[in-house]
Amino acid sequence: MDGIVVEGLRKRYGAVQALDGVGFRVHAGELFGLLGPNGAGKSTTVKVLATLTTPDAGRAEVAGHDVVAEANAVRRAIGYVPQSSGVDRDATGRENLMLQGRIQDVGGRALEARVGELLDLLGLTDAAERVVRGYSGGMKRRLDVALGLVHRPQVLFLDEPTTGLDPEARASMWEELERLAEGEALTILLTTHYMEEADQLADRLAIVSLGRVVVEGTPEELKRSLRGEAVEVELSDGRAADAEGVVAALEDVLEASSEGRKLRSRVASGARAIPSILSALEARGIGVEAVTSHRPSLDDVYLHYTGREFAAEDEAGAREDDSAAER
Repeated sequence: MDGIVVEGLRKRYGAVQALDGVGFRVHAGELFGLLGPNGAGKSTTVKVLATLTTPDAGRAEVAGHDVVAEANAVRRAIGYVPQSSGVDRDATGRENLMLQGRIQDVGGRALEARVGELLDLLGLTDAAERVVRGYSGGMKRRLDVALGLVHRPQVLFLDEPTTGLDPEARASMWEELERLAEGEALTILLTTHYMEEADQLADRLAIVSLGRVVVEGTPEELKRSLRGEAVEVELSDGRAADAEGVVAALEDVLEASSEGRKLRSRVASGARAIPSILSALEARGIGVEAVTSHRPSLDDVYLHYTGREFAAEDEAGAREDDSAAER
């Protein structure tokens, strides 16, 4: 049985087409990642699935219930952890969880036992009686996750759960989420714009760009879909278009693209191709400052399937979000 079914979702906000036919399936018990830059449509997808907004077209089911026709049944079956923290900062961690349980119609000894279980699972037992205002950012996010789990949902939505955390807190959160996936019998949908996070946590993932799913599979399957190695050349001048044409014509080069002063290519073997690339560029008088080679990453997968650089699109999406917030 699929825990989540999404087919052809479309959603427009004014002039912005937030979702443009999004579709994917999440198997029951799976940790599924939606990976994409800011503005790709990830959060809008989760809001549709959590019944916080309705789609303009398409359909979706969560835990076997239609998100539009059976919205109340969906709400009873899900836990939702939004990007913005929902904790009461003037209450203790335990008080937050007890209140959330009562809101979800859980009470008595069952609630007390569940709260203790979640505090232990998410590493908050020692801080349970402390006021949340004194928690670190990582502790607050772990408490947010616990709030979404009090009523034992079938499906948990985690919308950018580590955004804003420092690297150490993010790594700690990954460990907690891995432990959560092993310890709780539920389906998890995680949205993220961190490549490393999706690579480490997701059983399968869908890469989202401009409101569409561009490719789907396990992280390893997606990386293996790109043959050979990635070679990146940093040019010392602005002749990226010339360099792209020179490199693309070489026998060992599978594909090439350029952006700014960076030239990226995929080759059968970096050790064999790099000398040929450098010689060809030198022969055309194109200067090179640095060259690196690595096995394909999810960053390379994104570039291959969209034709755009993830970091640049993520930055542009963040600027648009900031502009929208100011308006």
